[in-house]
Amino acid sequence: MFYLKKIITANQAKETDRYTLKKEFVSSLELMERASLAFVTAIANTLDSAQKIVVVCGIGNNGGDGLAIARILRSRGYIVEAILLKTGNTLSPDCLVNFNKLTEVSVLAPEDPLPNFKYYDLLIDAIFGSGLTREIKGFPATVIEKINSDKIKVLSVDIPSGLYFDQLPDSKAIVNSDLTISFQRPKLAFFFQESHPYIKQWKVVDIGLDENFIQALPTNEFVLDKRISKRVKTRNKHAHKGTLGHSLLIAGSYGKIGAAVLASKACLRAGAGLLTTYIPNCGYQILQTAVPEAICLTDKKKKYLSRVPNISPYAAIGIGPGIGKNSATKEFLAALFSATKVPLVIDADALNLIAEHRELLKTLPKNAILTPHPKEFERLVGKWNTTIECFQKQKQFAKKHQCIVLLKGANTCICNPEGMLFFNTSGNPGMATGGSGDVLTGIITGLLAQGYSCIEASLIGVYFHGQAGDKAAREKGENALISSDIIKYLKIENSSISY
Repeated sequence: MFYLKKIITANQAKETDRYTLKKEFVSSLELMERASLAFVTAIANTLDSAQKIVVVCGIGNNGGDGLAIARILRSRGYIVEAILLKTGNTLSPDCLVNFNKLTEVSVLAPEDPLPNFKYYDLLIDAIFGSGLTREIKGFPATVIEKINSDKIKVLSVDIPSGLYFDQLPDSKAIVNSDLTISFQRPKLAFFFQESHPYIKQWKVVDIGLDENFIQALPTNEFVLDKRISKRVKTRNKHAHKGTLGHSLLIAGSYGKIGAAVLASKACLRAGAGLLTTYIPNCGYQILQTAVPEAICLTDKKKKYLSRVPNISPYAAIGIGPGIGKNSATKEFLAALFSATKVPLVIDADALNLIAEHRELLKTLPKNAILTPHPKEFERLVGKWNTTIECFQKQKQFAKKHQCIVLLKGANTCICNPEGMLFFNTSGNPGMATGGSGDVLTGIITGLLAQGYSCIEASLIGVYFHGQAGDKAAREKGENALISSDIIKYLKIENSSISY
């Protein structure tokens, strides 16, 4: 997975810094300057020259970054005040150098009255960095609580002060950041649900750390971003529908034929050459009218699925959207698991049937792709107390059943049987709407039919599903977004190819 960037631990980040300094013959001070300049460049187009900016700094290297940022902003004509929190008597060497370079720095001691941060238009948080290892208490905690209570717009340098690099937060003394500019990589903590109150948005900037060194480090966590587009295939000039795969979607029940329609449209948009959709008899007219491009087969039962059709013609199968939980459908699922020899996507009520009839897990096809939302996953594995515990359950389930578990959410997390985690960076809250998961099932099924591996189809499908949702949100707004919009804006392409 070298084409996707690794997420590293706090200790590995320190190793990377040391390696880069040694390899490039640069000083830590020069690297600090590079990072500070990258931060300013990243926020420059959001700033107004009339804004009053305050940079609140600690006495460590994160504070040194903040002091350098204040100096750079002043040199560009911005109105900037710098405040150094006196949380100790000794500044880190690089922080001290940047303190001496900057004129007019206010030093705030524990006995001093706290500033009114509402006076400023923007606060840059550079109090504590990614090296934090213990809960913040006392004077700095009081300052952070004041920053949060004053409800000023906050940008954080590398990580919100008080948040740990790769551990769960354990304190209320954490800066509520509106935007965090992270250096080189996002931190694992950015993907914890417990961190969301402190991370509204984040952005990564390259500060020139050695990428080959990072990618060689041992870790099983990856960032799923636009780089996955490099794995998207280009069509052969002489391709035809027979060479682009025949998908089978098994979906729908009485009152839920819309799920079959959404999944079918998405499957075709994902590029499948042919699609057959198998539904209960009641949905025939609906599907033939709504998706004329799909071949429609119907079960003998009017309202639910009861008998597995001949599956030999198909290159990939998706099952679950809207199928309901009739007892006959459970037997249908068991028969399908035993018969299928091609890649399989399992979603929605198919997952709920597995949770209720655990014997189905014994015949779960190898490398099946399960796409639960958190509640469906909880039905499969039981409750968890923390996000870290959830990830552990995800790894254990994927390994035990030799499947891919695609846990949908704010940063959808995909886990393969080897225990690798891939955190998606596309998508938005507007996609929390009925049918969004049906669309994803259709997309992945269509990709599988075209010959993508199970993990590639999962990664490509999740990223471009989210990207389509982002495009839809920009046009419609998050509140107005519906699942059909995701299909409308779906565009799966290799972004590295130009003509």
